[in-house]
Amino acid sequence: MTATESAGGIILVAIKRAIISVSDKTGIVDFAKKLKEFGVEIISTGGTYKLLAQNGIEVKEVSDVTGFPEMLDGRVKTLHPKVHGGLLARRDLPEHMKAIKDMGIEPIDMVVVNLYPFKNTVLKEGSTLEDIIENIDIGGPSMIRAAAKNYKSVAVVTEPSQYGEIIAALDAGKGSLEEKLLAKLMAQAFTATANYDAMIASYMNPLFDDNLFPQSWPQPVEKVCDLRYGENPNQKAAFYKMPFTPGVTVAKAEVLHGKELSYNNILDLDKALDIVMDFERPTAVIMKHTNPCGLASEDTISKAFRVAYDVDPLSAFGCVIALNRVCDVETAKMIHEYFVEAVIAPGYDDGALEVLEEKKKNIRLLRTNQPIGPKYRVRETKTKKVQGGLLVQTDEDVLLDPDNLKVVTKRAPTKEEVHSLLFAWKLAKHVTSNAVVYVRGEHAVGIGAGQMSRVDSAKIASFKANEPTKGCVMASDAFFPFRDAVDAAAEAGITAIIQPGGSIRDQESIDAANEHNIAMVYTGCRVFRHS
Repeated sequence: MTATESAGGIILVAIKRAIISVSDKTGIVDFAKKLKEFGVEIISTGGTYKLLAQNGIEVKEVSDVTGFPEMLDGRVKTLHPKVHGGLLARRDLPEHMKAIKDMGIEPIDMVVVNLYPFKNTVLKEGSTLEDIIENIDIGGPSMIRAAAKNYKSVAVVTEPSQYGEIIAALDAGKGSLEEKLLAKLMAQAFTATANYDAMIASYMNPLFDDNLFPQSWPQPVEKVCDLRYGENPNQKAAFYKMPFTPGVTVAKAEVLHGKELSYNNILDLDKALDIVMDFERPTAVIMKHTNPCGLASEDTISKAFRVAYDVDPLSAFGCVIALNRVCDVETAKMIHEYFVEAVIAPGYDDGALEVLEEKKKNIRLLRTNQPIGPKYRVRETKTKKVQGGLLVQTDEDVLLDPDNLKVVTKRAPTKEEVHSLLFAWKLAKHVTSNAVVYVRGEHAVGIGAGQMSRVDSAKIASFKANEPTKGCVMASDAFFPFRDAVDAAAEAGITAIIQPGGSIRDQESIDAANEHNIAMVYTGCRVFRHS
């Protein structure tokens, strides 16, 4: 490759010789033909060589260049000085150019490589560890990194999606590429190899290293889509997914209908799905601004939706809905009556889709294509980006055994109260702390979320209730620092409380509960949700 400066001061680098070795052969024949139009000599390997030759493209095998045959079942093909010397020699250093000339090495000006399908092999049913290991690419990343390191002289192409831009640039440059484009391709190349290595590490670490928190935290992600904007219109955003996350996720859900998903839609859908995964009976959750404003379990999904929506219909305006059963026509007709941003469910009856698609042009409809419920939940490590850092923690997994609840008051809860307390506890752990929720049977009555003081959450739960709170039970995601929240619960007519316990003033809260004849049980564990 030789560099020249145009009249406008733009550095142009001529492409004379290229090596092509791709697993994903999409568009490679047309791309190679375009290179040949500019007189580019093409070197290739294995299946790529055969494909190009079969399509009438003049191509040279890499073994003819290196003078060394492919060996070890293809594990060694391009790991040779005549390849890497041609890639790494700096064209601006005479000593480099003399060194490769003395060794009979010719410069290589372009690398077109995409890597062995490690991810697809992992995800393929029936793949063995041996299959997976054989799909760890060695020569490909080496060539990509060598070309990227020498980007001022070598173009590095790692994705079929780049072919169009490069062809257009070659046309404009009459067979040469601008150094600015080479730098962009270099950055994309290091991203590709970093993500590839992160995929391998994220798969292998859980298999062979029992350290939950290794010294480094490589995590591969793949872009799902760009978003119109972030939390606010002045912010840019995109949505990425983890390639190996099993189970039901928003990232893997099928979008059936409606406007493109927004940043806030995805946050609410994720949290709503997280909630309904906790319940076995037909359950609906109404989500608004990352907090549930309605939750109910009933005999049918339509009844569950009706009750859940009516918990706080004012807040439900513009909500996100999650259902853990297929959305039927009756439920769809009710959803159609309201302004709803998005719905996620295992599936939709044909009639339900017809109702929602015909009458709700913009509503986003997502289908998980997998059942939703506790036995289908897969726990994974949770991460939270902070400025200049990353927080990592294990997933919350608190299963309460009714027999292990610690009764701390004179009155023990009734069987019915225990049933509702456990339901309330499942809800409280999904509400932003400080969280206090009031529940009757298996539906929310009042939800107090995200307050700086727990007593305010208790008062808000009462204020937000759309039905009388007398006879309800209460759940608190963390202990009571003072008795005031118990007094507020008594004023609301609460008959039983579930909370973690552990405050230095626990006895004050116990005394208050006894004064009001409220049964109170401790779980011994906190489910505080800070964000």
